[in-house]
Amino acid sequence: MAYLNKVLLIGNLTRDPELRVTPKGTAICQFGLAVNRQYKDESGATRDETAFIDIEAWGKQGELVSKYLQKGSPAFIEGRLRFDSWEDKQSGQKRSKLKVVLENVQFLSRGGGGGGAGAGAAAASGETPAVAGGDDLPADPLAPPARSGSKPAPGNPQKVEDDVPF
Repeated sequence: MAYLNKVLLIGNLTRDPELRVTPKGTAICQFGLAVNRQYKDESGATRDETAFIDIEAWGKQGELVSKYLQKGSPAFIEGRLRFDSWEDKQSGQKRSKLKVVLENVQFLSRGGGGGGAGAGAAAASGETPAVAGGDDLPADPLAPPARSGSKPAPGNPQKVEDDVPF
């Protein structure tokens, strides 16, 4: 039997990322994400529903989130669900929480512009945004790839053959 644990979310950070470091030196960044949903109720009125999700980012991803994102920043999060359970020290009751462990992140631009993914918070600092593991992205990953060398320089026209076969 196959299993799948994958979560894709687009939303805004609900608080500034909190970066901690384990005794072994691994970075852990925790933050919240608000994901909105609009729907129409039985009477036809538009309603808003917001889900608040806790996110945990480890290693380089955590460092990047902490460096480039802040409360209100839009982000595209890809991750997996993790269920934590523990016993409350004060009350002795069993507690549990479902959270998302970040695997990839893409910084999105703050509304207005071209309507899509962009450089986001990193563009403000003049740096390229990054995703999981520190891979660099182009300023607009939805833009077509740049063409190289297909146009001749203005003072150097290409030769065009005069024999056209029709």
